[in-house]
Amino acid sequence: METAERFRAAVEKRDLAALDELFTEDVRLYSPVKFVPFEGKAMVMGLFGVLLRTFEDLRYLGRLEGEVETTADGEAAPTVVLPFRALVAGRQVHGIDQLQFDGEGRIKEFTVMVRPQSAVHALGQAVLAGLVEDGLVEDGPAPGAA
Repeated sequence: METAERFRAAVEKRDLAALDELFTEDVRLYSPVKFVPFEGKAMVMGLFGVLLRTFEDLRYLGRLEGEVETTADGEAAPTVVLPFRALVAGRQVHGIDQLQFDGEGRIKEFTVMVRPQSAVHALGQAVLAGLVEDGLVEDGPAPGAA
């Protein structure tokens, strides 16, 4: 099973351990709730621990494949986009996960986009609370402020 399918299966099963081997050590995750990316495997795995608790009824709707210029080095990288629907704090979220892969097929860059704006706000509050609860960040301004 390729990385995108393994990722999808792990997220749908809420299997954090299965996600660990899919990311590079220097992975960057671009989030709609934070201006700068989450960087490094340890931080991204911590964030996924929060996200797997935050998203309810998450389901992927399909898959799009191609190549996209990476933000880290400007090279074109194999990319898979996974559209999804979920609930966050009772709000319907429509979104996509964009996974970009390194030469070994591991996820090097990850971008999440969600709509509507009210869902982004609810997601930001839930993620900040989870990151603080897990000791990954200090209590402070909302993630979008950084």
